[in-house]
Amino acid sequence: MKKLLIAIIIIVVVVASFYLVYLFNREDLDRFNPLIEQEYVYAQITEAPEEANGRYKYTLTGFTGSGESKTVVFTTSIVLDSSTYVKVLAKGLYAESYEMVEEDDVPAN
Repeated sequence: MKKLLIAIIIIVVVVASFYLVYLFNREDLDRFNPLIEQEYVYAQITEAPEEANGRYKYTLTGFTGSGESKTVVFTTSIVLDSSTYVKVLAKGLYAESYEMVEEDDVPAN
């Protein structure tokens, strides 16, 4: 009985550890997850970025070409103007690349 209790506690600790790693490093984990597909997400800059290690970090909610809402996180070396539209190549929360686009290039939702 004592061995079973210890085994259950170990399993709970291991599962909780994996969950916390996923929760706090999701952007990095999404990058290597083979189950998540890359897709373009279109978003508009509406808020000022966070400054992180000499770069500017944006966390945006945008839409895929099919109209599905997605959150993406990306960094730049410059501050983007408010109301700028961006097209982000995203895999989960991880952003591989981004480009600024015109409002006309954003698919209608």
